[in-house]
Amino acid sequence: MREAIGTGETVELAKEAACKELGVESYEAEFEILELPTKKTFGIFGGSPAKVRVYLEDDPAEAAKEYLRKILGCMGIPDAEISIKKEEGGALLSIEEDNIGFIIGHRGETLDALQYLAGLVANHVGSGYYRVALDIGNYREKRRETLESLGKKMAEKSLRIGRNTSLEPMNPYERRIIHTAVQTVEGAKSWSEGEDLERHVVIGPIAGERVQHRPVHGGRNGSYVRRPDGQQQRARAPYHRPQGDRPAAPAAVPASAPAENQFRPAKTESKGSLYGKISVDR
Repeated sequence: MREAIGTGETVELAKEAACKELGVESYEAEFEILELPTKKTFGIFGGSPAKVRVYLEDDPAEAAKEYLRKILGCMGIPDAEISIKKEEGGALLSIEEDNIGFIIGHRGETLDALQYLAGLVANHVGSGYYRVALDIGNYREKRRETLESLGKKMAEKSLRIGRNTSLEPMNPYERRIIHTAVQTVEGAKSWSEGEDLERHVVIGPIAGERVQHRPVHGGRNGSYVRRPDGQQQRARAPYHRPQGDRPAAPAAVPASAPAENQFRPAKTESKGSLYGKISVDR
C-alpha cells in the first residue's frame, strides 16, 4: 500500500496535493480526511489547513498480471494478451495468443507452475488469501471435461471387475474433479493416496473388493487357492488312471469244469532237475 498526506485550504486541495505526490489521479485512489480546515479568528489569529490521507492499494490480480507479462517476455512472448476476470476471493487470468502451446507443457505442468508463481505474487501484495487461476486457450475447461469422463469410466470399470483402480498422480485441482465425477456413479467411491508429487486418486467399489478365487502358486503337490477367509488351501486335480497301466483281466474258467477245480492251481509236469541227474560216487 502506498499513501501520502496532503494539506490545503480545502479538502479538495489537500486531496489533489496528496494524489500529485503519489503520481495518480484522484479517482484511482482512496482518501481519508484527517483534519477539517478551520478559519482564522478575525482573519488574523489561529486557523489550520485541511489534512487528507490518500492511499493506493495494490490490486493482487494486477500484480500477478504484471509478473506474468515479464515471465512471458523472457520466454519470447512479449506481446501476449492477459485478461483478468474477477471472481469471489480471487481472479482468473487468461492468456490469449497463437502458438503458445509450449506454455501449457506436458499435461499442464508448465501452466500449473506459472499459476503457482503468480499466486505467490498476488498473495504477497494482498492482506488475505487470494486465489489465482491461469488459463490458456480454454485449456482448463477442456481438461476438466476429459477428467470428468475419465473418472466416470474408471468408476464403472472398478464396479464391473470388483477391484480398485489407481490413476496417475495429479494436482489437487484435478483430483477434486475426479472425486466429484466418481460421486455421480452409484456404488463407487474414491480417495487419495501417496505423498507430494506421487499423490493420486484410487477408485473402487463402496462394498470393497471382491475375493478373487485364483491360484496363488503351484508346486509338485498341487496348486493353492485363497479361501474367502484369506487362508490358503491346496487344490488337487482329480486323479485319472492312465490307460496303459490297467491290469489284465484274469482268464475265464470254462463253465464245464468242476466247481472244486475252479480254484485249484493247475499242476505242472515235472521234467526232472534243472541241472540233470546228479550221481554221488561212494
